[in-house]
Amino acid sequence: MEKNRNYFIAIALSVLIVLAWQFLYMNPRMEAQQRAEEARRALQGETAQTTSPESPGAQSGSSAPTGTLPGAAPGQTTVTREQALAKSQRVQIETPALTGSINLTGARFDDLKLREYHETVDDKSPIITLFSPSDTKDGYFAEVGYVPNESIGTVPGTSTQWTLASGDKLTQQTPLTLSFTNDKGITFTRTISVDDHYMLTVVDRVDNKTSAPVTLTPYGRVIRNNKPATPSVWVIHEGFIGVMGESGSLSEHTYSNIEEEQYTNEKATTGWFGITDKYWAATIAPPQTLPYVTRFSHFTGGQASYQADYKGDDLTVQPGQSTELKNLVFAGAKEVPLISRYETEYAVPQFNRLIDWGWFYFITKPMFQLMDFFFRHVGNFGVAILLTTIVVKALFFPLASKQYASMANMKRMQPKMEELKAKFGDDRMGLQQAMMALYKEEKINPIAGCWPVLLQIPVFFALYKVIYVTIEMRHAPFFGWIQDLSAPDPTSLFNLFGLLPYDVPHFLLIGVWPLVMGVTMFLQMRMNPTPPDPTQAMIFTWMPVVFTFMLASFPAGLVIYWAWNNTLSVTQQAIIMKRHGAKVELFDNLKGLFRRKPAASK
Repeated sequence: MEKNRNYFIAIALSVLIVLAWQFLYMNPRMEAQQRAEEARRALQGETAQTTSPESPGAQSGSSAPTGTLPGAAPGQTTVTREQALAKSQRVQIETPALTGSINLTGARFDDLKLREYHETVDDKSPIITLFSPSDTKDGYFAEVGYVPNESIGTVPGTSTQWTLASGDKLTQQTPLTLSFTNDKGITFTRTISVDDHYMLTVVDRVDNKTSAPVTLTPYGRVIRNNKPATPSVWVIHEGFIGVMGESGSLSEHTYSNIEEEQYTNEKATTGWFGITDKYWAATIAPPQTLPYVTRFSHFTGGQASYQADYKGDDLTVQPGQSTELKNLVFAGAKEVPLISRYETEYAVPQFNRLIDWGWFYFITKPMFQLMDFFFRHVGNFGVAILLTTIVVKALFFPLASKQYASMANMKRMQPKMEELKAKFGDDRMGLQQAMMALYKEEKINPIAGCWPVLLQIPVFFALYKVIYVTIEMRHAPFFGWIQDLSAPDPTSLFNLFGLLPYDVPHFLLIGVWPLVMGVTMFLQMRMNPTPPDPTQAMIFTWMPVVFTFMLASFPAGLVIYWAWNNTLSVTQQAIIMKRHGAKVELFDNLKGLFRRKPAASK
């Protein structure tokens, strides 16, 4: 029993360390980063400057062709989004999921909004803006083109003025066709189509009507001027991402990593790359038959920018011949079923890795699928969390039964163990041998209660990951005041849950659900006697209080899960231990808290 109790304390302390790290280090660090970002923007004022980054192939030792990706002219002046949109000729985008426009200068995707997502839980709040023109403060865009090559004349790039050949609006049913013929007589035709959500297909046809071979070097890039306004946390990756090459290994780099050092991936012929946020992403899947090199970079010079780009090997088009290249541009919300569909439908290898399932992805993803299954039947993700918890408890019931049976047997053997302690006194070796003999005689495994706890830890963190990273949880309501399961409980004990007319500091936002969680955790710990060791007793007494404060800043969905899980655990433990003839000491332990301690004898 003592070993089992010590093990629980060790597990609880491990979780407590993780929570303390989040509460005492990561949260202040996030706030400091946000203040620094705001100060940086204020210092920059209204000016922005973009450099012309060198292409991935220009790295020393690279076998890819040399050349420079076209860049925006340095010294640009930052303007408002509305002013930037009015500066160039555009073609509108209208789909059930997207609204915006394509800039005919460069055929650039730099104006996209997500129609199905709002900035807050209020449906009247503005919809999410993903892409904005490069000369705005929050510039964010994607483009594909060709590295400049004077020998064949002007090639499509940043400043190319495309002509609209067919279509007047990009919709799911009506693709656009753009055309450009350069000074050497080479014709470029670009067809842009979009599906019902966030996948844009860009097919370039090159017709060489000259009498000499034409060599082209394709490129594509995703650029953003600023990092996300809300700093990232340790539980999820935000920044550069990609799966390039036959190995299929995931490449992830944070903004801070790339600020320190540019990263160039090895040459590949399959894959995708881009920039990801918590809920949104912008990626490019280059032509899957042409070798290419990808690079993640950070550029300064007025307005800082972060760039994920690729440059393909040289492509030669013979006189009188033509060729086609297809790029896939994803720009939108990381919806789990949709990302999985794109991986299959568009043959984008391991595109599901765009969602950060974490180390326990083999648990996290099935858990989300189970939760999503319940949601589609009950229509409430909060209820789906409760039902998922029941299923998880049912799956772990055989292990839990062994765990609590072991605890019951250990409790039943407590009198004999006390006799052995009295008999052997300070002879620890003799006591240990006698206890092992007792365990063998009674067929008791003293560590049987540890394994179920070990196995359930990954499940807990997997559920935490699901609630925190999946966009399906964003702005998903439960009941009553919980209108966003991915956000903390908005109520607070310290203003009587909104009855008193003042706001409380963030660290005092101890809502109803964190209090319920704390009470259920307290009851679960009181299912066993208070440890005789004063240090252990203090930990057991104060741990529910500490966890209540710690979890108050966690997503409400996770707190609801923990409270419900505690309740089920108390019920489960009581039933199993009673079945094995062990007394359920919850009420006796609760009475003991308020019973007056006998005065110490003098």
